[in-house]
Amino acid sequence: MANSWFQFQQFRVNQDRCAMKISTDAVMLGTLAEVESPRQILDVGTGTGVIALMLAQRFPNAKIQAVEIDSQAATQALENFQTNTFSDRMQLWEGKFQDFESQQKYDLIVSNPPYFPDHLKSSDAQRNMALHTDELSFQDLLEKVTQLLAENGQFWVILPPRQMQDFQKEAASHGLFPRVKFTLQDKPGKSIQREICGFSRKQKELEISAIFIKNEDGTPHESYARLVSGFLLGF
Repeated sequence: MANSWFQFQQFRVNQDRCAMKISTDAVMLGTLAEVESPRQILDVGTGTGVIALMLAQRFPNAKIQAVEIDSQAATQALENFQTNTFSDRMQLWEGKFQDFESQQKYDLIVSNPPYFPDHLKSSDAQRNMALHTDELSFQDLLEKVTQLLAENGQFWVILPPRQMQDFQKEAASHGLFPRVKFTLQDKPGKSIQREICGFSRKQKELEISAIFIKNEDGTPHESYARLVSGFLLGF
């Protein structure tokens, strides 16, 4: 059973009321998502709030807005924001992202989105909401993002490779194109587990880099250790 909390170097995240616990996916998106000197950042489906907190740490001049549909997760994320040193720059809005309204344009938008359209569901309604696209399809996500993204802004997501293919096609139909992609593998030679991709309105040659979590002997790989340095304990 996952711990009810997770301690980072600069902040602590409670997660006992969240369906999705802190994962490598969230940590990778939090370390990799970027745009030059962001002032306004939006985290879609914040869950525990961990990605928003990591971005608050990385970008001290940015204001962070988070959106979360699940009431229990939203309450816990807000508490996590309020009990950390970045609280004066963080806000949370509870509800469906499709209903979120803002006059603000965001320099950086991030999302670790649900991606199971027809996966066999569990009896846990809260977990289903976090994992399945019933409440937020790729089309709905991208439609709203294009409304909220600043002209030179970037939108970052993390998905399994197969779902990223579908996402890229849908993104192109909304005028968003991949500019940088990171592939995530457990070890060199293993299959790609996730892809982390940054999209913008401008088409350019795609840059692809590989990240490995571990070396063959089980020790942290340099590509992973470099990213989590400053965040995870022991790095």
